[in-house]
Order: sequence, then C-alpha cells, then structure tokens
Amino acid sequence: MQRWNIFSITSVIVASWLTVSASVMWATDAAPGAFVLLPSAKLMSNLPNGAAITGGSHIMVKFSSTEPHLTRKLYAAGAWLVLPAGLTGCMKPQNTFR
Repeated sequence: MQRWNIFSITSVIVASWLTVSASVMWATDAAPGAFVLLPSAKLMSNLPNGAAITGGSHIMVKFSSTEPHLTRKLYAAGAWLVLPAGLTGCMKPQNTFR
C-alpha cells in the first residue's frame, strides 16, 4: 500500500469539499449568492437576466440574484465552477460590538 503524504491528503480534502459545495449549490440553490472561479469571457459577456455582480477579483466573481436557479443559469452562461457565497456558517456570529 502506498503511503499518503500531506499533499495527497490535502488534495483529496480540498477536492471533496469543492465537489460537495458545487453539488449542494446545483441541487438546492440555497445560498444567497454564488462565486464563479476563473470566469470566462463568454460568461462575462452573457450574464443571466437578474444576475448582479456584487464583488470580484482576477480569479473569481461574486454574483447575487433575486430570481431562482442562479446556479443553473451561471453554468448555462459558461461558468465552469459555481460555489456558494454569502453563507453565515453553522454558528451565529457573536454580537461583541454593541
């Protein structure tokens, strides 16, 4: 049996996390926004109706929409990976600055 090094283990964990996140986005569309990694020129010139760009950088763009099925519309427009954005996580943030 081949020994696993830290790079291999980390790669499997990251790939699994990306797969689960993308699958949940596709199946539920529950997140209030979406990150598109490495957006193509095709996507940026063919934005879905109702989609708004709310942030971004050289390697990703964050979208938001009030219409349903944003994830499927982004994939149809040319996105290759859509991940959830705007989720608060499992725990409520503490109100420390009152």
